[in-house]
Amino acid sequence: MKPAQLAQLVIVAVAALAVYSFARTARDAESRRVCAPLCAIAPNYAARNRRAPDFELTSLDGERVKLSSFRGKVVIMNFWTKTCQPCLEEMPSLADLGRMLKTRQGIELVTLCTDESAEDAKNTLQSVIGTKDPPFIVLMDPDGKVVRESYGTKLFPETWFIDVGGVVRARVDGPRRWDEPLSVGFAESLKDPLPCDIEFRRGRPTGAQAGLCGDSTN
Repeated sequence: MKPAQLAQLVIVAVAALAVYSFARTARDAESRRVCAPLCAIAPNYAARNRRAPDFELTSLDGERVKLSSFRGKVVIMNFWTKTCQPCLEEMPSLADLGRMLKTRQGIELVTLCTDESAEDAKNTLQSVIGTKDPPFIVLMDPDGKVVRESYGTKLFPETWFIDVGGVVRARVDGPRRWDEPLSVGFAESLKDPLPCDIEFRRGRPTGAQAGLCGDSTN
């Protein structure tokens, strides 16, 4: 092989390697962008294979509301009760999240309360956030049938993220500060969910891209 031909082959090989490296870097950057909100929220559970059980409950205003009526929107669903001190402690930040979402399209904050009556719930809200008219939807589940039987919840508070197709994407156990941008960022990411090969089991990321969660915390 002539030196000129060899030089051409080397140039082609270097160019091909450069293109491959660029494409791989671009793919990695996109994967980080897509998975970053999930990694940031660090849920106890996350997957893509469970549709949220539908239900119909009565709101504080006496209206019957179905979960499926929010299809096409992201739903952040929180379970609480007046006898749960952590629920009461996180309620002000949940109210702040509700106010933040008033300026957003396509995201609904829905809470399920297992108190005996709407009046009980209103009194609790008045004492905790200063109003009986909260900036989120409150649905009453006084016998706890939906919370316990449909969703298997035993300890409050618990918060579920449901995407626009009605699929459960994440569950957070225990209280959180919900008035932070990452809460809204994660909800926004579920409007047009792109593939992210990460699941969470007992708060630990698993899957082919689980390493990205470690990268995101560095």
